[in-house]
Amino acid sequence: MQLGWTGATGPHLDTTGGSFRRLAPRLEPGLLTIEHMAIQRMHHVGIVVDDLAAAMEFFVELGLELQGDGTVEGRWVDRIVGLDGVRVEFAMVQTPDGHGRLELVKFHEPSTQSGNRDAPANTPGIRHVAFVVEDIDAVVAGLRARGAELVGELVRYEDSYRICYVRGPEGIIVELAEQLG
Repeated sequence: MQLGWTGATGPHLDTTGGSFRRLAPRLEPGLLTIEHMAIQRMHHVGIVVDDLAAAMEFFVELGLELQGDGTVEGRWVDRIVGLDGVRVEFAMVQTPDGHGRLELVKFHEPSTQSGNRDAPANTPGIRHVAFVVEDIDAVVAGLRARGAELVGELVRYEDSYRICYVRGPEGIIVELAEQLG
């Protein structure tokens, strides 16, 4: 695979602080592509869970719609994920507008390694998923009644959004944002 830097003025060096470090090329917005391989759209984000039923319930209660569920196993899935003897249950949920999807996955085989379910929001890796909601107070109240907890506080960001992080099942952090005005 060869990278094509369309519209670039070339890489430049930062010599401040007495050291050289290579910086990304200066590009016009939207012009960095891999030749003949442009992404068309994001399909979904996968989240591995231990309790698939609880995760499904949480996201459906939040307003996502169940698109399908099932079990997969076999050599073909082993080859994709790079593990042997894979057997998983999954559920695909999507936002009401159909543009955002989550694949919730429970690995029955091979056994999973537990992570830190209470990892703070600044831990490296995929840390949260975000959704725009209509009435953030009602959504937060409904989720709290089902055991979800605020990670921090519900705050107003300038004149554009009210935002908070909620920790759901499996320690998944969900950002909720209500657009103002």
